[in-house]
Amino acid sequence: MTTTLRPAGPEERRDDGGRARTYEVCVNSRPVGRISLVTDPRQGLSTGHIADLRIDERDRHRGRGTVAALAAEEVLRGWGCRRIMVDVPAAARPALQLAAALGYTEHSRRMLKELTSPPGLPAGSADRPLGAAEYPAWLSAAHTHFVEAQVANGMPRERAERKSAQDHAALLPDGPATAHQSLRVLTHQGADVGTVWTTTYHPDRPGGYVVDVRVAPEHRGRGHGRTLMLIAERETLAAGRTVLGLNVFVDNPRARGLYETLGYRPTEYSLHKLLL
Repeated sequence: MTTTLRPAGPEERRDDGGRARTYEVCVNSRPVGRISLVTDPRQGLSTGHIADLRIDERDRHRGRGTVAALAAEEVLRGWGCRRIMVDVPAAARPALQLAAALGYTEHSRRMLKELTSPPGLPAGSADRPLGAAEYPAWLSAAHTHFVEAQVANGMPRERAERKSAQDHAALLPDGPATAHQSLRVLTHQGADVGTVWTTTYHPDRPGGYVVDVRVAPEHRGRGHGRTLMLIAERETLAAGRTVLGLNVFVDNPRARGLYETLGYRPTEYSLHKLLL
């Protein structure tokens, strides 16, 4: 039997040059599932994304998904993509095993924690709102931090610069006074040692979300990152939310270890593979 992809509709083109198309997965011309491909809006035109891959129940466990994923790589190569990405729920063990067998590796993971009661802070630590006069310097540092992290994980610098500017403008139109955004400064024994930005409302995510957490270089290695996360939990609960999420890149095992010890669990893995 031959498994192939058959276009399920016309290709979509975005103003920025992006492309998207859905295909039927067929066995001897018989539809057995669907796969949707897009150029990744987060990473740029050189990165393709499997937005959805579904095989009908009766046709699963026969290699249909494997062949469809390999055929998707050929489509994306034809689009000029040099990398392919896919997001897989942590509970989808067969899909994770398939991805690993096809050579995908972890790029980042999304993690979530259910919150119950506001945690206390360590002795000598306290937090306060980020002041309006402090905001420009904080924003400049946040922009630099975001760009460098994205570039290190494969995003073209020009796109990272543009995305940072757009995201910060959209999420913080009124600076530290923006509704549903919490910008807090951690002090320890009277000295400012770090900041945490928590959004307490996002239409695409439940609960709160840690957007940015940073400890000043001269204060690292003293447990302040953990304290900043406790502040984020308190801010989320104060806003009436009971879960807190975040994203962590694979090249940051220290942060991932911290989140695990605080009780965060993976909910979704972002996987990638180079298209040679």
